[in-house]
Amino acid sequence: MAFIPAYPCPNKNKSSLLLRFLRGWRSWLDVLFERSYRMKMGHYRLPGMDVYMVNEPELVQKILVKQPRNYPKHQLMHKMLAPLLGNSIFTTNNEVWERQRRLMDQAFEQARLKLVFPLMCDAVSVMLARLDKVADGSPYPVDEEMTHVTADIIFRTILTSPLSGRAAHDVFENFNRFQQHTLRATVLELYHLPAWFSRRASIRSANTIRSVVSSVIRERFDARERGEGGDYQDILAALMEAVDPVQGDSFSYPEVVDQICMLFLAGHETSASALAWSLYLLSNSPELQHEMVEEIESVTGGKALAYGDLKKLRATWNLFRETLRLYPPVGFFVREAVESHCMRDKQIQPGSPVMVSPWLIHRHRENWERPDEFDPCRFETEAGKESARNAYLPFSLGERVCIGAAFATQEAILILASLVRRYEITPVPEHVPLCVGRVTIRSDNGIKVRLKLRDLNRV
Repeated sequence: MAFIPAYPCPNKNKSSLLLRFLRGWRSWLDVLFERSYRMKMGHYRLPGMDVYMVNEPELVQKILVKQPRNYPKHQLMHKMLAPLLGNSIFTTNNEVWERQRRLMDQAFEQARLKLVFPLMCDAVSVMLARLDKVADGSPYPVDEEMTHVTADIIFRTILTSPLSGRAAHDVFENFNRFQQHTLRATVLELYHLPAWFSRRASIRSANTIRSVVSSVIRERFDARERGEGGDYQDILAALMEAVDPVQGDSFSYPEVVDQICMLFLAGHETSASALAWSLYLLSNSPELQHEMVEEIESVTGGKALAYGDLKKLRATWNLFRETLRLYPPVGFFVREAVESHCMRDKQIQPGSPVMVSPWLIHRHRENWERPDEFDPCRFETEAGKESARNAYLPFSLGERVCIGAAFATQEAILILASLVRRYEITPVPEHVPLCVGRVTIRSDNGIKVRLKLRDLNRV
């Protein structure tokens, strides 16, 4: 029987201005209506602002791939995320972004996938040891655990340091608060209402998260100035040493903090979101779990997962790809029109927000067959392959495609394969995730599953 996982039921009709405010206060997904999933391009009016939603694949290619300089990141994104990410490559544009990307590309050579694989395995081993203690079949909140393991991996690869359970919990709680208050502040400001309370609350949460990484970076900068830099081989060391071939300068301490915070967000929050949703989908798919375990045992011969094994785990890859289709971690990209122009039948003015939504494009009725249904095998059909080529962008597209896409995918395949190999994952029938769209796509009431140690003799 087809499994249609939880998602917000769209409104029948487009909301009024007042209803958009009330619904958007909780989640921007609650503003969507049935036609949002069929239209090629939409137009929303806000006080003093026209917003355009682009779903047609050809126009998405124009915005993200063919003419990205005509559609830079919108200033709204910078205002939303600056408290946490500062002036990093996630929000900057033009020459500033180009310099940052040149330096980041140098540093990210340190994140060669084979080099970081043992560090990922270390973090996964620690995760399994934690989960063994709770794998008794009781409901367990895996969303927080996925935040812990992905943040731990980032700490090990970027800062050569494991992440404590206390710090991981603080990051999880404060990022949830940051998302909630940032969404509310943005909605209030779009409607020209006072947002100081929500904005201050989001800044407090962001400062707590930034302090987790900034103290480590400060120590390393101070040690280098004393001539005690040490022999670090992590991404932080590469960022500190990178020299821009064009301008001949390097990142300052504040710039490094901003970039590391960006990597921390992109490297753990987005991955944690996708992994938590993957486990929810898996818990409702016992046949897929059986297929994955059989494939893992066949590929590994019963041994520990090796670097070369990951690309052979077809069923695990398809699970992750389908999760990213149904629950893309970043549900929308906001761009800004540079000049006046016509798109379809709409006249777009300079400064207008032009939005590309992976959430809508991945569930668009013209882009995908059975778009709301969980079907990881769709990527092996001709129709699914065609849809993936034209209407699949979980990591964005073009020159601003996610710098850590390969890193995140390797991490996810390793974690999912390790989990399904070790545990039977079953649902909690009384728990239905409440999907919300804020900075990332998360469940407002968490994601709970039951874990039980697997008997491999029964596979």
